[in-house]
Amino acid sequence: MSTIWVLGAGQLGAMLHDAAAALDLDVRPIDIESDQQLEIKEADIVTAEREQWPETLVTRQLSANSNFVNKAIFGRLADRLTQKQILDDLNIATSPWRAVEDSTRAEDLYTALGDKVLLKRRTGGYDGRGQHWLSADQNDEIPEGWHNACIAEQKIPFEDEVSVVGVRNAEGEKVFYPLSLNLHVNGILMGTLAPVKRNAAHQAQGENMLGTLMDSLDYVGVMAMECFRVGNDLMVNEVAPRVHNSGHWSLTGSEISQFEYHLRAVANLPTPAAVTIGPSAMVNLIGTDYVEAWRSVPGADVYWYNKEVRAGRKVGHINFCDSDSIQLEASLRTLEKLLPENYSEVIDWLVDNLS
Repeated sequence: MSTIWVLGAGQLGAMLHDAAAALDLDVRPIDIESDQQLEIKEADIVTAEREQWPETLVTRQLSANSNFVNKAIFGRLADRLTQKQILDDLNIATSPWRAVEDSTRAEDLYTALGDKVLLKRRTGGYDGRGQHWLSADQNDEIPEGWHNACIAEQKIPFEDEVSVVGVRNAEGEKVFYPLSLNLHVNGILMGTLAPVKRNAAHQAQGENMLGTLMDSLDYVGVMAMECFRVGNDLMVNEVAPRVHNSGHWSLTGSEISQFEYHLRAVANLPTPAAVTIGPSAMVNLIGTDYVEAWRSVPGADVYWYNKEVRAGRKVGHINFCDSDSIQLEASLRTLEKLLPENYSEVIDWLVDNLS
């Protein structure tokens, strides 16, 4: 049997490994800093849980494999400059932007994008890191070291943040989950709901946008597209060529999780239509210690990543799936008492949007 190697051994790699059991696949996540000599066979498959990686012994070995699925795509989407260029070329709506070059001045960005401008590092930024706001009112200048290393985006007055998560197989067949509704706090995803009734009106648009991108890249596997909803339209914020945090609800709320879909696609197994089990809520666990009592909350499906707890670090998540909104709200309120005080905002948002 061929082995599927996963470049990266974080929580996404671990969940890909867990999903492999139902498919009888040999999936092996590999720490990118490992110095082991891998025994990779010619027929083995390589995928990744991350968009970019340093050059190490194992990344060189895995990158050399001829069956590295989407190998040429990761770098293009990991760089926000080339990602934006691809979206523009495909006429997929995205936040108005400019490249920040040697000669670019803050005044140029204010003229082109407005009085509030967000600088984003071209690579490496995540969970609010690698970002810097400029304000014309404060006469802010572009910080030292950001020229040729970032793009600038217009501030978008969005009504909702949503994600489109889909899978495409080698034959070009695509399957999409219902759009998820997301809450970010300080740039970090804190809560997700799916499906949400008001998102249904934007489902076709979201599928068309993500489907167009995947087809243009001949992409195989799961891809996520984070979008702003502005009025009746969606506008792409960022794209992730991998399984994604905003799709974690599918572990409990769908008959096939995003992790199983990804493995099915890269292993050339059937990718039938997504069947949603019921309304789902996900609470991200950020920089908080493990609490055994979480597992006593009715309906709570706890995923703990066994990572060192640090401020701002994703260390786990908790899923709920229940068609009884009253019970789901009660469970979320019970969980609220077991979480740090700052989670009251997250639980309130989830409860308010359940309807």
